[in-house]
Amino acid sequence: MKTAIILSIGDELVLGQTVDTNSAWLSHQLAAVGCAIKAHMTVPDDQQAIEDAIRESAQRCDFLIVTGGIGPTADDLTRQALAGMMNAPLELDQKWLDHMTAYFKERGRVMPRTNEIQAMIPRGAELIWNHNGTAAGMRARISIGEVASATVSDAPQCEIFITPGVPKEMKMMFERDVLPRVRERGGSSDSVILSRTLHTFALGESAIAEMLGDLMRRDRNPSVGTTVANGIVSLRLNSRFDSRDEAQRQLDETDGACRAALGDLIFGADDESLQQAVGRLLASSRKKVTTAESCTGGLLAKMITDVSGSSDYFHTGFVTYSNKAKYERLGVSMEIINVYGAVSEPVVSLMAKNARRLTKSHFALAISGVAGPTGGSATKPVGTVCIALAFDDEQPPMARTFLFPGDREWVRDRAAKMALTMLRYHLVGKPLPV
Repeated sequence: MKTAIILSIGDELVLGQTVDTNSAWLSHQLAAVGCAIKAHMTVPDDQQAIEDAIRESAQRCDFLIVTGGIGPTADDLTRQALAGMMNAPLELDQKWLDHMTAYFKERGRVMPRTNEIQAMIPRGAELIWNHNGTAAGMRARISIGEVASATVSDAPQCEIFITPGVPKEMKMMFERDVLPRVRERGGSSDSVILSRTLHTFALGESAIAEMLGDLMRRDRNPSVGTTVANGIVSLRLNSRFDSRDEAQRQLDETDGACRAALGDLIFGADDESLQQAVGRLLASSRKKVTTAESCTGGLLAKMITDVSGSSDYFHTGFVTYSNKAKYERLGVSMEIINVYGAVSEPVVSLMAKNARRLTKSHFALAISGVAGPTGGSATKPVGTVCIALAFDDEQPPMARTFLFPGDREWVRDRAAKMALTMLRYHLVGKPLPV
């Protein structure tokens, strides 16, 4: 199996000012063609640091993918680092210089002198055309054990690809010019790593791991691992086999085993979000939902309407933040509010019931809580949230109280997601697991 290292360049990445999404995308693309990722590395805009990282990485892999540092400014030093590692001078690529000049002219501008550096590539390297910008890529082949210069020999070789840091430019260059080369050198086309991600919400990572049991053994193939982001516990399934058919079969079997262990806790796979999963269920049932929100301030409605086509199943969103608004907009009596408090199951039940009645929707979700950092009490600390789902004229709304300890953003996010989860479980006809 061929191996790859991904090297990201930029002070902004090292300092955490920008999230490196390129490496994650590249890893997924390379794994899909059977290339094992040995490491991700990030180095600052320092020529010697970049040169050292390229030199060291080239000794350890078949493909080195470098992103960033090939712009026109003084801190773009990747091309100089590659030239230094290859012990080769930078030379002008006249065709690329002419292309850049025309690129600026078409946009009614004169190319700045600083852009001329982008037409310089190390002797022995090949220029890779950029169809979306002025940062041309580069390709060089380095014999492992002889990284002082670019060479072609019978010795094992590392192929180095220098690509832009701008995601749109990097992705097109990778798909057009890098990936075909990786496939060409990748050996058996059936040698693959197939991956899938399954998403859950409602239980914590440790509870999910306990339910999965031996499926999470470290020596298992396909492997099953978990990650947590914004309250979503995701299962990462990776299937590594020489045969694509076997990898797919094993991946599907492991997927089925995970679903058997977790049941309806799994709401979606890969890129599907919780709101998309709920929207899919609403659309298939041809039913509409209305929201009535207090502490979340419209976040639940926003999540639902973030999905294209949500007008098919989203009716109305009420934001009744004050007690007066709850009374005037939704008809929640002040007596009930004064007796039980705005954050209570009786209040959210009335909010949901009346929102459903007013809009003639099939469902209504209501949320009221203490998002903090102020407003908490001994009986209702910060993070206390009441959620109700109204679904029938003859039955009372289903109301629950939750505690989501965390900051204001955390509480509001978890409250909106739990409301969606309550509706999802109702739509699939199962009891809420928490």
